[in-house]
Amino acid sequence: MISQIFILSSKGDHLIYKDFRGEESKDSISVFYEMVTALSGDQPPVVMSHKGLHFIHVRQGGLYWVASTKTNPSPFTIIEFLNRLAALTKDYCGSLSEKSVRMNFALIYELLDEMVVNDFGYIQTTSTDILKNFIQTEAVSSKPFSLFDLSNVGLFGAETQQSKVAPSVAASRPIMSSRGEQGGKNEIFVDVIERLSVVIGSKGVLMKADIQGEIRIKCFLPTCSEMRIGLNEELSIGKSQLKGYSSAVRVDECRFHQAVKLDEFDTFRILKVCPSQGEQTVMQYQLCDELPCAPPFQLFPSVEKDYVNRSVNLSMVLIFLKLRCDLPPKRSVFILHTSITPLPLSILYSMSQELSSPDQTAELQPKNKALLWEIPRFPGGAQLSALFKVDVPGLSSASLLEVGPVSMSFELPKQTCTGLQIRFLRLSPTQTGLSQRWVRYVTHSDSYTIRI
Repeated sequence: MISQIFILSSKGDHLIYKDFRGEESKDSISVFYEMVTALSGDQPPVVMSHKGLHFIHVRQGGLYWVASTKTNPSPFTIIEFLNRLAALTKDYCGSLSEKSVRMNFALIYELLDEMVVNDFGYIQTTSTDILKNFIQTEAVSSKPFSLFDLSNVGLFGAETQQSKVAPSVAASRPIMSSRGEQGGKNEIFVDVIERLSVVIGSKGVLMKADIQGEIRIKCFLPTCSEMRIGLNEELSIGKSQLKGYSSAVRVDECRFHQAVKLDEFDTFRILKVCPSQGEQTVMQYQLCDELPCAPPFQLFPSVEKDYVNRSVNLSMVLIFLKLRCDLPPKRSVFILHTSITPLPLSILYSMSQELSSPDQTAELQPKNKALLWEIPRFPGGAQLSALFKVDVPGLSSASLLEVGPVSMSFELPKQTCTGLQIRFLRLSPTQTGLSQRWVRYVTHSDSYTIRI
């Protein structure tokens, strides 16, 4: 039984508050936020207790989604409910952020009224197909005007190449809308998302490589009895299915949504699903201790010690980084963050830098003993370099061993490291109106570490 549900911003602002049983006062919100902020570390415990009141929370979209209870329900049930509440909020509001929650508070309260029984706190349903029959509040979405939107318009209204690509915010809209031209679009989006975890040794040898992937769909079709998703015909699951010397796409294991039909998967690698409106993950897969392609980056570091003033024992650390992108020339990496943590444990005074291009930025964070290097765009086949001079008083030669490792975070669009591809996407029965199908591939760095 759930006593209270509330949504807080990262600063502790009260966005949504719903009391189902009247067992506790609204002061429990402040109690929870004080407990979360008092804990050290980036990931506080999911379940916390205070004077017989249990708090269970998840964090999504930079917000705290919290449920409180005085009984002892299954924590996994409450966690799954909170994750589902966040997913439904994203489906109905279009995006998951503090602004969208503030603008659609009436819609979220209506969702809670239908999902949880008032006065008792029992969960009724989290199904999109059931809820859409009862939700009447229209979502409020704001799209600021941008001159970049005019780039899709050619001469005399002709179609440009850019107009054939779905905009990045196309899937970030409410699934139900009766007003505006967005409500008439029959579209379905399929994302193949992979998260890469890599550890590279100081000599450039790949020590660890793991890939976590998923196929996620977001459906804006009013009715669709069945959707067929064709994957690579040479896809093999586990090493036992590898045959011959063909360049097969391999994963170690995979899991499917309960609504996915697999009668054609073993033979033709076809997934059949009846999608409901909203977002759902139809397949999750994993590849361990292997990277089918070459690592996207190679780093050539150099760390040396130099003196600024020997009389006062003021020395500096010279850090030279040469970074090479091993992607094809037509590919690019966006928003590459490179950090070196930790730096020597002495007090850091200042830093000077020499970067290979003006669009790069660097920042020294003495409190975190870290040095950040940001590259907004890194084309494939290119090579960038940076020289950092960090003033450190009383630096010893042994302190140089404390430098590193280098951690990188990035996004690779239009690429999957496993090679998993969507062969086709077919809807049955054929939609009467014009239906558009979009497929996107993207690889994120979950943990990309290079030892110095």
